[in-house]
Amino acid sequence: MAATIIDGKALAEKVKKRTAAAAEGLRRRPGLAVILVGDDPASRVYVNGKERDCAQCGFLSFEHKLDAGTSQEALLALVDRLNRDDAVDGILCQLPLPKHLDEEAVLNAIAPDKDVDCFHPVNVGRLSIGAPVFLPCTPAGVMEMLREYGISPAGKRCVVLGRSNIVGKPMAMLLTQADGTVTVCHSRTPDLAAVTLEADILVSAVGRVGLVTADMVKAGAVVIDVAMNRNAEGKLCGDVDYAAVAEKASYITPVPGGVGPMTRAMLMANILTAARNHGA
Repeated sequence: MAATIIDGKALAEKVKKRTAAAAEGLRRRPGLAVILVGDDPASRVYVNGKERDCAQCGFLSFEHKLDAGTSQEALLALVDRLNRDDAVDGILCQLPLPKHLDEEAVLNAIAPDKDVDCFHPVNVGRLSIGAPVFLPCTPAGVMEMLREYGISPAGKRCVVLGRSNIVGKPMAMLLTQADGTVTVCHSRTPDLAAVTLEADILVSAVGRVGLVTADMVKAGAVVIDVAMNRNAEGKLCGDVDYAAVAEKASYITPVPGGVGPMTRAMLMANILTAARNHGA
């Protein structure tokens, strides 16, 4: 029997409606400042999407478009100004930055209480001890999808492919905190299929077309595809051989329309949290 498709697009709309309703009870509208440096077309698309989400949730959005040649000093000065702006609850610096800029220094300069992406070491540390202020958007979106479809990680074997700071590592932390038994795999993992075949819940966040094939997936597994790639024909796809794996899994996320919309929806939830913490 074919897998149930986890509809991230529909769930994202539900989350945003819930967030918008909660924001109506605040004394002021939450505000997100977005910094965009340069003219990367993909970054422009992402920023536009986040600004539409803010409008949908009744939030204010403040875009700061900077020239590609902007200096590190000028960018840090802008971050400092936004840190001190009471109208701004969250600050998002769209990545990647031009190569002459130090991404880590910029992200670390964002005040932890406005770090709605959950990239700052303070927020990563709080997440690691199970006392987060914000949840990292993509892993939080995955956990929300599991909850919505009644899939508990408790007592399950969970395998995460990828060890990035943005997805892999925090995904493993959230699954562990939900009482899953978690294995993190990466480029140095020998015999990857032997590990993935044990997974009750398999999360792939590598960015390699066709990485996860049907013979790597246990019958009845839940398969979450976080990656966003383009195949040889230029079509959007994930890491998972979707058609073949969907015949074997119990639940599966599509690409597009799966985890991606949930990432943006959880960003809105983090902005609401920040505004509440700022007394809005």
